[in-house]
Amino acid sequence: MAFEEYLSNGMHIGMKKQTSKMKRFVYKTRDDGLAVLDLQTIDDRIKMAAKFLAGFNSIMVVSRKPVAKKAITKFAELIDARAISGRFLPGIITNPSFRAYYEPDVLLITDPATDSQAIDEAIKMRVPIVSLVDTFNEVKGIDFIIPVNNKGRKSIAATYYILAREILKCRGKIKEDSEFELKLEDFAPSESSRRTERSDRPRRTDRFQRSSGDRTSQRR
Repeated sequence: MAFEEYLSNGMHIGMKKQTSKMKRFVYKTRDDGLAVLDLQTIDDRIKMAAKFLAGFNSIMVVSRKPVAKKAITKFAELIDARAISGRFLPGIITNPSFRAYYEPDVLLITDPATDSQAIDEAIKMRVPIVSLVDTFNEVKGIDFIIPVNNKGRKSIAATYYILAREILKCRGKIKEDSEFELKLEDFAPSESSRRTERSDRPRRTDRFQRSSGDRTSQRR
């Protein structure tokens, strides 16, 4: 994937907030205050992370973000990992008697801000943590940082697309990029699924009407 595609997928676009540990990955700050991540650093760190991850058998990839569900699911399918999308239930890593218990060798997370439960459990069990990290994120407990836009669906999809391809290359499953038969679209949620997710969310007015109706029925 050429740098032009990194740009078109917004992988370099950070936030206005820059935490102290993330400033070293920032190339420049735009006039509107948004941080811009260095493209060469993004590329290098993704490939370094892939080489690191390729050496593990039990990889757990996690994201609470709805826009990342398809990306981590496809990623896990390709490299034989365990994907956890949505809420990370307490005990998945720390409680062997829990029905969803899994003992990963390494944890890959999408956003330290939303995947904090997974981070806490991995730290307790001394599981190394690799994370997609944006400029606003704190990195406490993260062992390896992939500096990248972890908010946008296209950027998240592109990151997991590249990671999957590079891991397969490191494992000797493929030799060249051209042998990776999947497309970026295979990792990105469709527009229809995004509209469905939004329509499934209850509107504020609907919640108010339901709660008002409940109170009315109680008074009757």
